[in-house]
Amino acid sequence: MRCLVIEDEIDTSNYICKGLRDAGHSASACASGAEAKALALGSEWDIVILDRMLPGVRDGLAIVEQMRAQGKTTPVIIVSALNSIEARVGGLRGGADDYLSKPFAFSELLARVEALQRRSAPGADSAQLQVADLKLDLRTLRVTRGNKVIALQPREYRLLEYLMRNVGQVVTRTMLLESVWDYHFDPQTNVIDVQISRLRAKVDKDFPVMLIHTLRGVGYRMGDGPETGSALE
Repeated sequence: MRCLVIEDEIDTSNYICKGLRDAGHSASACASGAEAKALALGSEWDIVILDRMLPGVRDGLAIVEQMRAQGKTTPVIIVSALNSIEARVGGLRGGADDYLSKPFAFSELLARVEALQRRSAPGADSAQLQVADLKLDLRTLRVTRGNKVIALQPREYRLLEYLMRNVGQVVTRTMLLESVWDYHFDPQTNVIDVQISRLRAKVDKDFPVMLIHTLRGVGYRMGDGPETGSALE
């Protein structure tokens, strides 16, 4: 996705942009109200992440209101230290699609970004994830590949679902720790390697096409497309 990050706190902006890029998205940042208006109104984005308190504008919410007045339906997530009920309600009624209070964990922001992406994507109401001949039914939790039913443990299921929701994208170890294990620190163990190995044994073993790929030193990628580059396994 093409993401616009409107945030005047440099550390926060860099934190968000780095996380989005690690997740396989492109991220552009701006820090002032005037620049934010020009970019939000003059370019096409898949999602806008917006701080309400910006230099050069009374309230960043005005940018959202102008976007909606121009007919732009781009999903907008407000990320703000204004966290009262009145502020959140005002932001949502002002045209934002979601509202996240500071401080926040990047894993939660990414989950909200992905939720809005699914909601706005074609077939967003589908209750099934599919990559090649691998299918995951979100209602029954049934996993199949071809004609084979694959039995998974709860953690393996969560890991597979996360990989399938991010098909074709690089998934870093940090993303997996935060989203699948709910860790916000590195436990300094090989827990991810062990679970990926177990999942591969169930999902890829005995099939001619591998779907779970390792990018050495980076993370993992799910997909059945041709692989290039010596870092891929």
